[in-house]
Order: sequence, then structure tokens, then C-alpha cells
Amino acid sequence: MKVEQISIFIENKSGRLAEVTRILGETGINIRALSLADTSDFGILRLIVNDGAKATTVLKESGFTVSKTEVVAVEVPDRPGGLSAILQTLDREAINVEYMYAFVERCGENAVIIFRFDETDKAIAVLQAQKFNILDGSRLYDV
Repeated sequence: MKVEQISIFIENKSGRLAEVTRILGETGINIRALSLADTSDFGILRLIVNDGAKATTVLKESGFTVSKTEVVAVEVPDRPGGLSAILQTLDREAINVEYMYAFVERCGENAVIIFRFDETDKAIAVLQAQKFNILDGSRLYDV
């Protein structure tokens, strides 16, 4: 139920983001979800891609610093209050959300929220007990 995410550390200067996406595109890697956080000097680009191992290899070969992290993808009704229900459930169990980002499925009525928790296994158990739909990584990786 965990999803593999890669994080790429990039200098905060013109062209670096374009270089990452060019490398991935030229090697047939599809970006399924992304988040970019930056400071004045560098950024952290978090990606879910269809082939994390290949993406890690080609980016490292191109001089980028890349790490892998396990995150959780939760399907949420794309309507007011959908996210609130999940966050209230986590809050009751004192589970911290370190960061999150979202995307809307192409032909669905639901959004997918990607979460990084301080206690991933506990968060998965709590969300499943409350009948929230935790997505398997293969559902996100496949195009």
C-alpha cells in the first residue's frame, strides 16, 4: 500500500527543472504526480513516476542527487470536506502529516492525495479501518 516517490535536489536556477523533465522524457519515464518546494538556493522536486528505478539511475548518471521515499496515496472524494475527513481521522490518532500534494484522476470523481506521514504504517492502518481507499502503487505508475 506504499508508493515509491523519488526526490531530486536541484539548484534553484533557470533550466534545471527543464533538464530533469527532458532527461525523464527522453528515457520514456512518465511523471504521474509531482510537487516542487524551493528555497533561494535549491529545490526539492518530488515525483511519482512509472519507473522509479530507471528514473533514479538516469538522473544520478546526469549528476543529480536523488533519494527514494515511501509515501501513501489516498483516494478522496473530489468535493468540499473530502480532505478534511481524512485529516480529522489522522488528528484523532496524533499522526503527523509531514507533507502532502494532490492530483485529480483523469476520468474519475475522486482526487488522489499523496501523503508523507511520521508513522506511515500506523496511518495506513487507521485510514483503512475508517474505510478510506488506499491506492496500490501500480494504480499510479500505470498509464
